[in-house]
Amino acid sequence: MTMETIINDFDAVVIGAGHAGCEAALALSRLGIKTIVFTVSVNSIALMPCNPNIGGSSKGHLVREIDAIGGEMGKNIDRTFIQSKMLNSSKGPAVHSLRAQADKADYSRSMREVLEHQENLTIKQAEVTELITEDGEVKGVRIYTGLIYTAKVVVLCTGVYLKARCLCGEAITNTGPNGLQAANNLSASLIKAGVIIHRFKTGTPARIDGRSIDFSKMVPQYGDEPVVPFSFSTDPDTVQKEQVPCFLTYTNGETHEVIRENIDRSPLFSGVIEGTGPRYCPSIEDKVIKFPDKDRHQVFLEPEGLHTNEWYVDGMSSSMPEDVQLKMYRSVPGLENANIVRNAYAIEYDCFVGKQLKPSLEFKKIKGLFSGGQSNGSSGYEEAAAQGLIAGINAAMLLKGKDPLIIDRSEGYIGVLIDDLVTKDSLEPYRMMTSRAEYRLLLRQDNADIRLRRKGYEAGLVSDEEMKILEKKEEEIRSEIERLKEIKVGAGKSTSDFLQSVNSSPLGTAASLEELIRRPELSYEIIAPLDPERPEVSKAAAEQINIEIKYKGYLEREKRQVQQFKKLEKKRIPADIDFKTIHGIRLEAQQKLNDFRPENIGQASRIQGISPADIQVLTVYLDSIGR
Repeated sequence: MTMETIINDFDAVVIGAGHAGCEAALALSRLGIKTIVFTVSVNSIALMPCNPNIGGSSKGHLVREIDAIGGEMGKNIDRTFIQSKMLNSSKGPAVHSLRAQADKADYSRSMREVLEHQENLTIKQAEVTELITEDGEVKGVRIYTGLIYTAKVVVLCTGVYLKARCLCGEAITNTGPNGLQAANNLSASLIKAGVIIHRFKTGTPARIDGRSIDFSKMVPQYGDEPVVPFSFSTDPDTVQKEQVPCFLTYTNGETHEVIRENIDRSPLFSGVIEGTGPRYCPSIEDKVIKFPDKDRHQVFLEPEGLHTNEWYVDGMSSSMPEDVQLKMYRSVPGLENANIVRNAYAIEYDCFVGKQLKPSLEFKKIKGLFSGGQSNGSSGYEEAAAQGLIAGINAAMLLKGKDPLIIDRSEGYIGVLIDDLVTKDSLEPYRMMTSRAEYRLLLRQDNADIRLRRKGYEAGLVSDEEMKILEKKEEEIRSEIERLKEIKVGAGKSTSDFLQSVNSSPLGTAASLEELIRRPELSYEIIAPLDPERPEVSKAAAEQINIEIKYKGYLEREKRQVQQFKKLEKKRIPADIDFKTIHGIRLEAQQKLNDFRPENIGQASRIQGISPADIQVLTVYLDSIGR
């Protein structure tokens, strides 16, 4: 009998080094916690196994919030992007979202370099096979070679690797993404510890050799000039560079016919795939079958990087057999001679039921065990990174004996994301969307620093210098708005001539500059000629000034709604309450409440199956016991 080797060098273990694992490991180590991060391959650190971009609609909000709190994703994409674009710029500021194409290899290399040079952080290539617990508390992990690493906290960031299998038609391999090793042993240990697991699925399109693509048949898609950085700490001058175009094409009747003729060979429709896939990012065969009246679907060709010929076929995710994929892709204009470098595939994996987690992302029944990322049933790099950051911060807070960092639904998209995961029965991979946020005019991507920088500072991830920059910006905004209220312009000829030149009606009487900015056709920038005494204001502050004035009424209405929301969030529910003893709450609601164990009335009200009447009875009961 051999003695077990036990390593006692670390206080925190992070399992997985994808986008969630990187943020969790960096947060813990930057907060002074000796941390080790395990990965099945050091080559998979911050890997982008699917789309080669960061951000996008609502996801750009998450990246800005990650950055505001002190995370790394925004800084890393600013270092490694090859095209950048602000989406929805023709619409209101609530839905503006930054999206950047990444050089995949460079993104991963850059993030790995950050981890390798981070104090208090060790990287270890090894498969974690067992979670070690005692009396409902984390004690450490065991790796495949048998070594035990003790730890006071463990953060699960396993992504899509747990018991993963990839499907390409009839060809099935028990691997993780990009053919990397799956983590086949940890699931059983987690189940034994009481973790509830379910099975989800996602997928990715083929990669095409760029030399076989006829770009002349496609519509080029260019980046923005000037480029807006993701990180509030990035100097905008450093990201102005030559960008690489993407290209737009479409599927057609021939594409759809190839799919329909071979639909019985798709694992998705033949029953081979057991996991539930993402509704909002369906495969091309899913789209063709579910939307038979649509004669074409958009396809974007996106470069994988500056030093590779591979192109990502966005919009044509598939699990079809290889021969069908070839026919399908070659039916698309510009891809008639396409050579596939990497086949499209679907991937199934184990993940965790979100109701087991507290809003801090700690498991309710296992002290010291946290989880972040796709392992919580979400999809996307950005959703993963946001959860990893919060899980890492809160693991550190637990060790320091401090209160967890909780971002609620009125404070950030991160709050919406986590609240949805822990209060709703997720029957499919969760994707962030602007429509999920009730207060989206307040939760814009442009003001993430104003909303969340202080939380990052209080947690210990934002520096004094970064806070001084924010405070200067806030003072610029406040003082300039006050000045604009006081500055009046008359209804004379010069003012009238200017207003007519910008297609705005002349004034009948004198008005303040603030009143002029409220006009739909005017803005803070446009009225500058009427304001010769205007002080020098930063571009970031000017954007906030314009929005704060133009949308003042809407913003004040949302703030009042938030005040009502906060009242419900502050009404705490005792942790030991038995909802079955409360008369007047429906049986279904009693079961749901006992299952989810909400921490406050607000959270309870968002659990599916809980009615307003149930909440009213619960509120009266809490009042009766002095809560």
